[in-house]
Amino acid sequence: MPKGDGYKRGSTAYNPIDVHVGARLRARRTLLGMSQTALGDAIGISFQQLQKNEGGSNRISASRLYELSKLLDVDISYFFDEMDQATESKSPARLSRQKSKRSARKPPKSEDPLHKRETLELVRAYYRIKDPEIRGHVRKLIQTTASASSRST
Repeated sequence: MPKGDGYKRGSTAYNPIDVHVGARLRARRTLLGMSQTALGDAIGISFQQLQKNEGGSNRISASRLYELSKLLDVDISYFFDEMDQATESKSPARLSRQKSKRSARKPPKSEDPLHKRETLELVRAYYRIKDPEIRGHVRKLIQTTASASSRST
């Protein structure tokens, strides 16, 4: 492994792909309103172990990732979606040597609204509205407000 890639076996640096997968796990769990304890119990680990998985300090095995995808009702590919080129290039694997097929650069997580708790809470609240007609009105209200807001700036 070349020096300077940010990851060495036995070091305290976390593999950026593990961190990304953990963040996607946390986002999905939060979106579903599930606690770390409940999800940990469902897959047979402590909430502390799940915290480490979500933080990227503990890797998630293939079998556990499969279990998680079933429990969280997503494809396994969900955990790798939206991985930016910077994450790929810092990976110790050959990903950094392969030319990316992605053409558009994605914003860093700190700027991406899909990674904000506020977005997750809003989506969860939206889907708690049982009446589809009311949900449609709420969606139109938000779209109209956003459109008016973008015109005024």
